[in-house]
Amino acid sequence: MTNLWVAAAPLLLASTSRTRRTLLESAGLSVETQSPDVDERAVEAAARSEALSPIDLARRLATEKALAVSRRNPERLVLGADQVLDCGDKIFHKPADRAAARVHLQSLAGRTHALHSAGSLAQGGEIVADFCVSAHLAMRGLSGEAIDLYLDLAGPEVLHSVGVYHFEGLGIHLFDHVDGDHSTILGLPLIPLLAALRRLGCLAL
Repeated sequence: MTNLWVAAAPLLLASTSRTRRTLLESAGLSVETQSPDVDERAVEAAARSEALSPIDLARRLATEKALAVSRRNPERLVLGADQVLDCGDKIFHKPADRAAARVHLQSLAGRTHALHSAGSLAQGGEIVADFCVSAHLAMRGLSGEAIDLYLDLAGPEVLHSVGVYHFEGLGIHLFDHVDGDHSTILGLPLIPLLAALRRLGCLAL
């Protein structure tokens, strides 16, 4: 059988995200996962002291995750990934509960926000490639009733999304216009990742 992935071991994804793993496997990559166990809020606090931009923050988070897993698995090629949502001057985090999710959607409704999706590849405790791609999403104006209906239909799973939407599911109903690659919106830009993997000799195609 012909394989697309030609590296000696599967790509090690420093994440337990089902969406990111599915994206990689759908592209024909051989993947294993491991939790990075990185304190993202501590990384963000340090980034604020350095006045990092949202794009640089996404890069920093992806890098810290890749390095954390690479140090434990120095012989493996490790992929760290993260995504930062910013709207105006505010960076959004995953909501803690439904009430917080409602506030998120009220803040984003009728406005355009940016999703900055970054990836870092590490091996032997060093970064060997990194990238960040942004998408811009214009959310429809939403009434309180519309927000409540959406949250009822979408269920608690949306609390795992920084924007309180699963773009690949019911979340698509929330938008007027989207400028960006689908995989970027889902949190892992595949085109620059695949280009990096080709440069590293991991892909047959």
